[in-house]
Amino acid sequence: MTSPLRTAVIGVGYLGRFHAQKYADLGDSELVGVVDTDSERLAAACEELDVPGFTDYREILGQADAVSIVVPTAKHYEITRACLEADCHVLVEKPFTSSVEEATELIDLARQKQRIVQVGLLERFNSAFCALMQGLETPRFIEVHRLAPWTPRGAEIDVTLDLMIHDIDLALTVVGEDPHEIRASGAAVIGDTLDIANARLEFPGGCVANVTASRLSRRSERRMRVFQHHSCYALDLHKRELDRYRLREGDAPPSERIEHTTEAFQETDSLREEIHHFIDCIRQGTEPMVRGEDGLRALRTALEVTRRMRETDAS
Repeated sequence: MTSPLRTAVIGVGYLGRFHAQKYADLGDSELVGVVDTDSERLAAACEELDVPGFTDYREILGQADAVSIVVPTAKHYEITRACLEADCHVLVEKPFTSSVEEATELIDLARQKQRIVQVGLLERFNSAFCALMQGLETPRFIEVHRLAPWTPRGAEIDVTLDLMIHDIDLALTVVGEDPHEIRASGAAVIGDTLDIANARLEFPGGCVANVTASRLSRRSERRMRVFQHHSCYALDLHKRELDRYRLREGDAPPSERIEHTTEAFQETDSLREEIHHFIDCIRQGTEPMVRGEDGLRALRTALEVTRRMRETDAS
């Protein structure tokens, strides 16, 4: 019987603590330690999970086979690079890095070291989105809204990298292409970073995606609609519901030929599935669903959306 993978979590704030709980709970994982520069947070996580704690991530290198990196984006490159150089497989939260150049370098390093880099774009593991992908043929128009109430967590980066990047990744996945034209507008309301954003992504094959994100909403909403010839899919990512609308063949008016079905999916723990998938890929030597290359594509597009918004704001 193979031994459990030695795992660790670097950064045990709000989201990192959930990562640590999943690793501790999975049978194929032995959580060997957690890391955080905040001594109070670190002590709470160590007490809850009964594992050693470290204030410097370098102390865990060599002790773990795989790590989750759940720290502010500005530290992703430095810590991911150090972990890869120490022969660790890495699950790094989104956005992958702060720049395209950093992400490209890490992908090259992971390839050289023959280690997995998986990027934490969690919506890919949403059961309703997985069902949506099975029915698509040639999408022509995509509309996505992601709204959330204000919270200081993540406010140090633009909403494009905090929230919208999830839906950019979903749109790129649905279309299977990178956009060749981007138009965008947005606004900074609370501070200096963008809090509201809208982007129009135009793809070489003719598909258009209209993506909106706000972290100033009174309620949370994560909805996506995909239109293609004679059909439409309406997806509620929060409730995990998928509505399908199809136009039947016949001579009756279109309004009388529309078939509508709704499928509700059992609520699952997407983070647990993401981490379990990460471990499985390490065990089996397979590529993860969300590779470093996917994180790079989403990052490149999100940064370009941000740049276009800044240009519009400056003019």
